[in-house]
Amino acid sequence: MKKSISLLALFFTLIYSYAQAQDAQEIIQLDLAWEKAIFDSNVEFFENTLAEDFVWVHNHAGTIDNKTAAVNRAKRLRDGQNDTTKSRVSRDHKVIFLGNTAVITGFTVVDRPPSPVNYHFMRTYVKVNGEYKLLANHTMAVPDEEVK
Repeated sequence: MKKSISLLALFFTLIYSYAQAQDAQEIIQLDLAWEKAIFDSNVEFFENTLAEDFVWVHNHAGTIDNKTAAVNRAKRLRDGQNDTTKSRVSRDHKVIFLGNTAVITGFTVVDRPPSPVNYHFMRTYVKVNGEYKLLANHTMAVPDEEVK
């Protein structure tokens, strides 16, 4: 009896671990889509993916955006505002979960003149009605001498 309970517990642990790994991959893919949406000024992505109470704290809190500000920035860039960004490449993704909340961290290199800048990011996604929404984003420039 104890052996079958242990096997059952192991079975459910494996299923849970597999499900979390699948969710982690979903979050990473969604986060890569976020980076692409920034680069492409994808207004629809912002309108559909950002939570209504979204907050983005930029480097040293020099700018703090809400959903409206993020959408409006994308609209301005889409409509022709000058943007010298050549690329955005993220790496070293780590995802942790608590209930319906996922926090992803990593680094993004934003290539724009005069030279590329490495940013550390931490974003919080919350699953609402079966769909992840980006609730919060914090980005911080990493000094060149500290880049790994």
